[in-house]
Amino acid sequence: MEQSLWQKIQRVRWRDLWHIILFLLALPVSLIFRRFHRGLWLICDAENEARDNGYWLFRYIVENHPEQAVVYAINKDSPDYSRVKDLGKVIQFGSYIHWLYYLSAEKNISSQKSGKPNAAVCYFLEVYGIYKNIRIFLQHGITKDDMEFLYYKRTKMRLFVCAVEKEYQYVKSRFGYPDGWVQKLGFCRFDNLFDTSDGRRQILVMPTWRNWIGITTSKSYQYENVDDFTNTEYYRHWSGFLKSKELYHLLEKYNTKLVFYPHREMQRYSEYFSMNHPQITVAKWPEYDVQELLKDSSFLITDYSSIAMDFAYMKKPLVYYQFDYEMYRKGHYPKGYFSYEEDGFGKVCKDLNNLLYELQRTMERDFAIEEIYQERTENFYQTFDRNNCERNYQAIKDLPCRI
Repeated sequence: MEQSLWQKIQRVRWRDLWHIILFLLALPVSLIFRRFHRGLWLICDAENEARDNGYWLFRYIVENHPEQAVVYAINKDSPDYSRVKDLGKVIQFGSYIHWLYYLSAEKNISSQKSGKPNAAVCYFLEVYGIYKNIRIFLQHGITKDDMEFLYYKRTKMRLFVCAVEKEYQYVKSRFGYPDGWVQKLGFCRFDNLFDTSDGRRQILVMPTWRNWIGITTSKSYQYENVDDFTNTEYYRHWSGFLKSKELYHLLEKYNTKLVFYPHREMQRYSEYFSMNHPQITVAKWPEYDVQELLKDSSFLITDYSSIAMDFAYMKKPLVYYQFDYEMYRKGHYPKGYFSYEEDGFGKVCKDLNNLLYELQRTMERDFAIEEIYQERTENFYQTFDRNNCERNYQAIKDLPCRI
């Protein structure tokens, strides 16, 4: 959903103005600081997370290329801080020091487009050419939709990392990056992505977010009334599934557990999905790690989330529950190269009855993946190895130090 200038202004916060001051204070100091920290790489994921491609790349570099000067930025109050604090140099996300390293680093690397001291201020500096630096986008999920906010004119990123051939060809041809600035390297987190379910009868339910609900602006009301979350299509359909008596029957009959994990942009609504059934867990961040849930589960139910591609990478069965397809396309992301019906890794269900039917079929075959979807997975990925971090490292290392 492309945002107007007025919508962007609505999202500006007072702390964004404070970061302008931090930038101005850090800028002159960085001119001297960088002379003593040449070749430095700055890496991060989201402010409070060390679980994504940035974390795995940072860990890999520290353990395998100690000659490379590298720093990781994270909120030190985050529970994920403990995962990185003993690996190497770690700094406070969004602090004056973060600004200093951001302005001094030879290369800035993140799995998030907003992975920088302040997204609003840095967007202005980078996209309008006020500050030029080498920025690498490791990605958070495989790009499959037409995401205008990732177009080159809106990012000016030097390297856009893709995981698969179809994605690579689509981004390269449509997003406007100069030749060679989009590369198919694989995702760093894939090096640690392998099936650990070992017969565990666990279903993971992980829908993606909705832009008009997760980040409300005046335009949100064009899609539905977001004043009451319980009246949204998102809540009514997912709650209806989680409270279904037929679901309870299937879980009990096949002795299966279900974990419902809302997207991080919807985590604040988790309390609305409180369940009393002993075999259903509403998982919250940070107690649960997405990658570990994916590895430990035998079956995935999602809607449009690219997390399905991580699950399919492990050649495990899944299903899509898409009750609001038209609204999602208008209010979230327009369709890209990926068709759920023709390219997807599981059946597409439009209503609850169909979803429960597919769930029962999967349980009856003991969570075995159907041949058609295994073939699609193998054709989509083609490469299954543990060299993703090394490919990313070498590609970043080979980038020139100036744009």
